[in-house]
Amino acid sequence: MADLIGEVVGELRAAVAPQPVRAVGIGAAGLIDRDRSRVLFAPNLAWRDEPLRDEVSARTGLPVVVENDANAMAWGEYRFGAGRGEPDLVCVTVGTGVGGGIVLDGRLYRGRFGLGGEIGHMQLVTGGRLCGCGNRGCLEAYGSGNALVRKARELVTTSPTVGRRLLELAGGEVGALSGPAVTEAAREGDPLAVKCFEDVGTWLGRAMASLASILDPGLFVLGGGVSEAGDLLLAPARAEFANSLSARQHRPEARIVTAQLAAWGGIVGAADLARS
Repeated sequence: MADLIGEVVGELRAAVAPQPVRAVGIGAAGLIDRDRSRVLFAPNLAWRDEPLRDEVSARTGLPVVVENDANAMAWGEYRFGAGRGEPDLVCVTVGTGVGGGIVLDGRLYRGRFGLGGEIGHMQLVTGGRLCGCGNRGCLEAYGSGNALVRKARELVTTSPTVGRRLLELAGGEVGALSGPAVTEAAREGDPLAVKCFEDVGTWLGRAMASLASILDPGLFVLGGGVSEAGDLLLAPARAEFANSLSARQHRPEARIVTAQLAAWGGIVGAADLARS
């Protein structure tokens, strides 16, 4: 992985030459130490106490900053995207897993040990589904892209007639059903696919309501590949957020929007953090 990153940095340096490159910013999916140098643990990658900063710096000859990918996206959206002008926001990235980044009073919140913002590993269901982090019942096990596909496969297996459109998109193989196929079917109005998005959106809305009680942000930004489904995900998330918010009749409600920078948010945020 470090070799690959080094190669990409080389390609980018060549692309912008003769402009100088001063530093490299990396958004990594995992727990990053306080020094922003090591990936302590990556639930969906084989990184355990990985000295990523030094590995990439040795290959590029440049200073390197390693940041959690969701933190990087939150910073990118705060500086250049949907969060411009909002000093207190929470970014929720919904892709393979669920990540989170928090900006409070215009500063990226990392916590005492640098591990803050791991929204996907809030435990919502006692003894629930196994999560990649090793615990059970985490939001990631219910509100992620993997959860969306798992729900779709379960429903198609239970009701193959109702799920015939999803089966068609999967070539007749339940195990081949993918997130983009579920999204395509949902955009066509397929009720089973829409139900899958409602399920994922509901879990996300419930989690955001809990976060609102603790952090009171003005804005939630949903990013990641699954968020590209737009209102299919936003509508149930907003509805459950409003339904679950404590004292909801007596307090302002945070806005919930999709990311403006899309897949570039983490890249832009990591680069901006590296140059600051």
